[in-house]
Amino acid sequence: MFKFLKNVTREMRKVSWPKGRELSRYTITVLATVAFVAVFFGIVDLGISGLLDMITKE
Repeated sequence: MFKFLKNVTREMRKVSWPKGRELSRYTITVLATVAFVAVFFGIVDLGISGLLDMITKE
């Protein structure tokens, strides 16, 4: 277990962490993408629900 944690620590030191401005850009990109996907699937869900309502009401 201690060997694993030591290896994790060694690998974490090799990681290239983003700077503040870069991190902000990545965060905005992720939030915009999540919002777009949520709206897209919401619209698709409404469309499918409407279609199923039209089919079952006949």
